[in-house]
Amino acid sequence: MTIGRIIQTHDCVAEGAAYLAAREPRFARALQETGPLPLRLRKDGFAALLDAIVSQQVSVAAADAIWNRLRAAGHVGPRKILRASEDDLRACGLSRQKIRYARELARSGIRYADLRTRPTDEVIETLIAVPGIGCWTAEIYAMFSLGRADVFAPGDLALQEAARILFDLDARPSERALRTLAEPWSPWRGVAARLLWTYYRVAKEREGVR
Repeated sequence: MTIGRIIQTHDCVAEGAAYLAAREPRFARALQETGPLPLRLRKDGFAALLDAIVSQQVSVAAADAIWNRLRAAGHVGPRKILRASEDDLRACGLSRQKIRYARELARSGIRYADLRTRPTDEVIETLIAVPGIGCWTAEIYAMFSLGRADVFAPGDLALQEAARILFDLDARPSERALRTLAEPWSPWRGVAARLLWTYYRVAKEREGVR
């Protein structure tokens, strides 16, 4: 896997959406419901991955509260994480396991600027070597922090459910099945993910699910 296109602007997302709609009628119909898709770019670096660790297996509100306490305490850099005591980090809301993950990330020595020019498969391989960073987190980082246009995250439950609804599948597809389904959406699988996430919210509201 190479770097490929980099999503930098809303125009990039619109180009990808037009490509997908021209090749898949279901995407064209979904776009009529969702309207323009979000850019969803964020900064890269240590803090982005630490934020992902914080967010694991907790609600959005809980993750936001923990992150805000970490920021207020100044514990969002690798040196700060290593210097902080376990009591300090637990006071911010991190579990013992997440403290270990945060410190493993801080010790990893990842050169985040170098990842910007590395092939996507190398980026993912580098990230998942760190305890606490799985394939989903690595793919999300490549998609939104590095702007990789052809990265998908088939392990995401919302993407699986959106695909089930949009493609009239009998059941939610497995990670492997969704990865296979997404292959024809290259080189804009990252935009397909944005579309499915947005469509998921529209579909669930239409069904009356909150």
